[in-house]
Amino acid sequence: MSVTHLKPNMDHWAERVDLAAAFRWTARLNMHEGVANHFSLSVNDDGTRFLMNPNQKHFSRIKASDLLLVDANDPDTLSGPDAPDPTAWGLHGGLHRHCAHARCAMHVHSIHATVLACLADPTLPPIDQNCATFYNRIAYDGAYGGLAFEDEGIRCAQLFTDPRQKVMVMGNHGVMVIGDTVAETFNRLYYFERAAETYIRALQTGRPLKVLSDEIAEKTARELESYPEQDVRHLAELKAILDGEGSDYAQ
Repeated sequence: MSVTHLKPNMDHWAERVDLAAAFRWTARLNMHEGVANHFSLSVNDDGTRFLMNPNQKHFSRIKASDLLLVDANDPDTLSGPDAPDPTAWGLHGGLHRHCAHARCAMHVHSIHATVLACLADPTLPPIDQNCATFYNRIAYDGAYGGLAFEDEGIRCAQLFTDPRQKVMVMGNHGVMVIGDTVAETFNRLYYFERAAETYIRALQTGRPLKVLSDEIAEKTARELESYPEQDVRHLAELKAILDGEGSDYAQ
């Protein structure tokens, strides 16, 4: 039986399974932060009802059935018995209320993206193909305002003004990645961390960087944006690995 049909009585089951797989693989890549950090996925037309991880549960243990379904416009969300983490609510609730094109959102404090966010100049130059993927496609936030409670979440959401920019380097904090689907967003998160690692390791050599021209960087970014099915196939392969290992992520 397909893992997407194990819980037919739960709404949005296929989306839950995809999101749970993304949590599990993020933990495996050591891109999690203990029991902090959050992913969310909109399930209605205006984006304000969304799935997200339960409060302070480790990514490596999250199952599809664990995911909360919350409403960004419901002021009583934080008073319920299954209330999300207040910073998750502030950051993701603000994002889904004020940024309708952010259907899926993934926020982590992964090591290399966070190192980049801590530099006085956090700009990611196009020094290789992965870095060029994000050329002119990153929003940079230089005004960290403390924990991402509601006001801070709204402020961050309002920085996603350019629809090409689907990554936010959150100054002194981490990274927020958005997309249309779990597969697209996770693939982008994965490659952004790889790009940040390449840049940080290149800086550590102390040698001059060979930066691609603006023309080639933009050409590469556009080519990769239209590259067929890589995101879908990436997530499908990760789910196949988890399934082969007998993981309970799809329960």
